[in-house]
Amino acid sequence: MAGDITLSTSTRTNLLSLQSTTNLIDRTQDRLSTGKKVNSALDDALSFFKSRSLNDRASDLATVKDGISEGINVIKAAVGGLESIESTLKQMKAIAASAKSSTDSVTRQKLSSQYNELRSQIDNLTEDASYNGVNLIKDGSDTLTVKFNEQSSAALKNELVINGVDSDASSLQVTAATSASWGATSGFVATIDNEISKIDSALNTVRSTAQTLGTNSSMLSIRQDFTTNIINTLKGGAGELVNADLNEESANMLALQTRQSLGTISLSIAQQSQQSVLRLF
Repeated sequence: MAGDITLSTSTRTNLLSLQSTTNLIDRTQDRLSTGKKVNSALDDALSFFKSRSLNDRASDLATVKDGISEGINVIKAAVGGLESIESTLKQMKAIAASAKSSTDSVTRQKLSSQYNELRSQIDNLTEDASYNGVNLIKDGSDTLTVKFNEQSSAALKNELVINGVDSDASSLQVTAATSASWGATSGFVATIDNEISKIDSALNTVRSTAQTLGTNSSMLSIRQDFTTNIINTLKGGAGELVNADLNEESANMLALQTRQSLGTISLSIAQQSQQSVLRLF
């Protein structure tokens, strides 16, 4: 059985140095290819799991941010409906004013029909002002709940609850005009004045509701921007723990390749000194 090969001290030293350099080159190549200095818990368990925790929270907050965006769209749909209702009420008021100043009963009866047609559009607008199945102005039964953090326990969660507001014609107390009362030869002025008063009250209600929803929308936009910044901060912190400095690693690679070349030359020189012994025989 052949014995073990015995290497000279210089050869073994150069060989170990070359192997160490090769390992460092492999590690540097891995960092350059992945862009990370910590690719697994084996590289740095503390940094690896801290980075994972930060990225997990960033992912949870991204879901929260999506919910905030959905909430903003729900409010936009509701406010858009209220703005259209406001325009409709203004048209109804203009028709009522025209009827009040008219001395022709037939004309007033026709105007009452137009008035009622616009009134029916208020109900249609409230019906259509929904987003993703949530309608904050249809019948007041829908509620919008927007989460601001990833917590689920009552003590830690942070959220905004927005209750719907009835905004159809009946809820606004805008009654239908009757052809008989608007077309009457006397007393029609008081009747129409009463309708105009109801419209003015409805306009105030609609504007107040729109203002409240607009304030909530502004709050959600602030939270949306804040959440975006937090997500970026978390991802940045996670990256700092595990990402490699590619400029530094590129410089390291160049230095290691130079060291490897020099190590190969040194190993060759050490072996040549041993081969010179053969010339003695």
